[in-house]
Amino acid sequence: MLHHTLIPVTRLTVQCMLACVLVVNTMSAPAAQAESLRETAVVRAFRSASPSVVNIHGQKTVRATAAGFAGATPDSFRQVNGMGTGVVVDPRGYIVTNFHVVEDVADIRVTLKDERTFSAELIASSKRDDLAVIKITVGEPLPVIPRGSSEDLMVGEPVLAIGNAFGYENTLTQGIISALHRDVPVNETQSYRNLIQTSAGINPGNSGGPLLNIEGQMIGINVAVRVGAQQIAFTIPVDQALETVTEMIEQYNRQRSSLGIEDLLVSDAKDLQIAAAGSTELEPGDRIVRIGDRPVSDRFELALAALDVRPGESIAMQVQRDGTTRDFTLVAGHPRLDARTGTPAELVWEWIGIRAEPLNISSVRRMNSRLGTNYKGGLRITSLRSGSPAARQGIEPGDVLLGIHEWRTATLDDLEMIVEHPELQRTAETKFYILRSNRTLYGFMRLANRPATHH
Repeated sequence: MLHHTLIPVTRLTVQCMLACVLVVNTMSAPAAQAESLRETAVVRAFRSASPSVVNIHGQKTVRATAAGFAGATPDSFRQVNGMGTGVVVDPRGYIVTNFHVVEDVADIRVTLKDERTFSAELIASSKRDDLAVIKITVGEPLPVIPRGSSEDLMVGEPVLAIGNAFGYENTLTQGIISALHRDVPVNETQSYRNLIQTSAGINPGNSGGPLLNIEGQMIGINVAVRVGAQQIAFTIPVDQALETVTEMIEQYNRQRSSLGIEDLLVSDAKDLQIAAAGSTELEPGDRIVRIGDRPVSDRFELALAALDVRPGESIAMQVQRDGTTRDFTLVAGHPRLDARTGTPAELVWEWIGIRAEPLNISSVRRMNSRLGTNYKGGLRITSLRSGSPAARQGIEPGDVLLGIHEWRTATLDDLEMIVEHPELQRTAETKFYILRSNRTLYGFMRLANRPATHH
């Protein structure tokens, strides 16, 4: 039953009630709740990623490499205190950066966020892709950069860059993705392809540092700025960068030991699916999920897990098969490129002067798509012997050897067959074909004087 003593609700009454509620809520809200408004997604992203970003510095000779993007000429050489940035990709101290950051640096120095400084060892590098892996020994696990993907990037989405800008360590800048799939020429012999363009502030010293999405995941490696322009910078997409780094680490591992499973994998699978069992107990369709005490889900993680494994060392492996988990034991083998005198690999080194690794299937597909060709494969030059026929003809590490004489060089077996072929011993000059900076070049090597084979 309603009583007539109820106060009628007027506009003034409502305003007074709302004001009272607002005052009560404001007075009762803790200070921490008000402060949380300052803790934005940008703050959280920086807090998550910055401990794994390092400052790289040391005395170096600057010349017309990627640094030439700032206007250097091919004849410009000078000693400077080089600086750049890197990202920790493995808790044991393995760091990814740009090649031009560490090129010609005699003593690579790495400073962590806590200001401790360590000397670094150059593990692997690719001048053509402008990427390098270095290693520091710290004594405790280091924080690893969170990884994202560059497959689903959107023009306009916010991004962050962390780096050693002009020597100011851990500088954070913010911008957006301005464009995707940019091709950027540096000079007549070097260019970048398929880069991310961003408006985030990237300055000298940022090279090798991460481009992050708003969730703090690395989506690229910062590489260059357009001098004279504002808010135009470029980044290597993370998937592209890590595919190259994976190949570099696999090559490094093969020179020291081999788990014997790398060539059994489905090359274009996202996970570590076995394609062919070979002589092992593995079966096609098995998925590798753990190496030793490390979970693995892709070739990059597998390559990292194989680092530091020595020939003859036993290591546990776990696979998933038909919904069940199975355990195996691997025994690391000796390096694939056997340096014992008399082997075909050593004969190639002595006679031609190169060591090489085959391109994987995805690299061959990208090469053919980019060039409009139908090459079956190629061998990327990894080492060059000074004074050798290959060196005298100007072949460089990073070149892709496509063929010698009438035969293609898609695999190491092809190369070994060629050096054993008697026709090469009867030819004064042998024609060869290489791929460099998206151009197919040819030349002639004198290979008639075959070295003696010792047993």
